[in-house]
Amino acid sequence: MGSQTPLKLPVIDFTTPGALKQGSPEWDSLKVQVREALKEYGCFEAVYDGLPPELRKSHFGVVEELFNLPTDVKKLNVYEKPFHGYRGHDPTVYETMGVDRANVFQEVENFTNTLWPQGNPNLSKTIHSFSRQVAELDGVVRRMLLESLGIEKYWEEHINSSDYVLRVNRYLPSKNGDESHLGVLSHTDKTLTSILFENEVGGLEIQTKQGDWISVKLSSNSVLFMVGEALYAWANGHLHDAAHRVMMRGNITRYSTGLFTVPRAGYMLKVPKELVDEEHPLQFKPFDFFKYLNFFLTQQYNPVSTVPEVSNIKAYCGIGSS
Repeated sequence: MGSQTPLKLPVIDFTTPGALKQGSPEWDSLKVQVREALKEYGCFEAVYDGLPPELRKSHFGVVEELFNLPTDVKKLNVYEKPFHGYRGHDPTVYETMGVDRANVFQEVENFTNTLWPQGNPNLSKTIHSFSRQVAELDGVVRRMLLESLGIEKYWEEHINSSDYVLRVNRYLPSKNGDESHLGVLSHTDKTLTSILFENEVGGLEIQTKQGDWISVKLSSNSVLFMVGEALYAWANGHLHDAAHRVMMRGNITRYSTGLFTVPRAGYMLKVPKELVDEEHPLQFKPFDFFKYLNFFLTQQYNPVSTVPEVSNIKAYCGIGSS
C-alpha cells in the first residue's frame, strides 16, 4: 500500500519581479492566489525577501533576551487592552509578551523602558525595524485581498482603522525531552490578520476545513499569513479562519513571533454591502473589536481550550445571536 502524500499549505512567492508592483500582471496573478488560499485554507506560506536574514537573527536574539528576564520583570508588560501584555500560562511550559503598536518607535521605546529603565537601544531598534518590515508585507497582502474581493474602495478606511500588535512566545520542551505535548491547543486568532514566524523549531499545525492537520515548517525566508476572526466576520464569511495549535516535540525551546493586525478601539466593523448577495446573505452585525474581546473574556477563556462548535465571533455578533 502506497503512503499518503502529506497535506501542504499553499505557498505564494512575493519575490518574483513585479510581484509587489500594484497593477502588474504578477500582482494580478498573486492577488487571485491570495484570495483562493485564504478562502480555502485561511492561511498560506508567503515567501518574502523583505526581512534580511541578519534582521531575523537579531530579532530572535532579542526575543530570547526578553524571556530571560526575571518573571516579576516580565509581568511589568501590562496594557489596558486585553491580550496585549504578558501572559504566563504555566511559565514552565508557555509564556507570551506583547508590544502594542510595535511599528511606532516611541511605542516600542515605552515597552523597552518599562522592562529596562536604563534603556536597551538595540532591543528597541530591532523590534521596531522587524515590525515595520512585516507590516509592509501585511499591507501588500491586505491590498491584494481587497482588490480580489472587489472592495478596494474600502482600502484607505480599512488600513487607517487598524493597528499592529507584536507578540513573542516561548514554548519550553517537556521535562522528559523526547515526549510530545501541546504547547497551545486548537484556537482561532481573534485578529484581522496574523503573520507568524518561528525559529528553527517547528510545531505549528493548521487544521483544514475537513478536520485534518497540516504540519507547518517555515523556511528561512518564509512566513505564515493567516485570517483572524475579525477579518472573517468583516468579509461576511467569504474567507476561512483556520484553527491552529502548537505541538512541541524534542528537547529544544521554541520561540515564535506574530505580528497581529487589530481594529482600533471604538471602530465599528461592518460587512461591506458588496459582499452580501443571494448566495452570501449577511452573517454578521456591526461590532466593536475590543468589546468583542471583553465578551470573549467573559466566556471563561482558557488559553489551551479547544475551539467551540459554535465560534465565539458568531455567538457575539452573528445574525440571529442575542
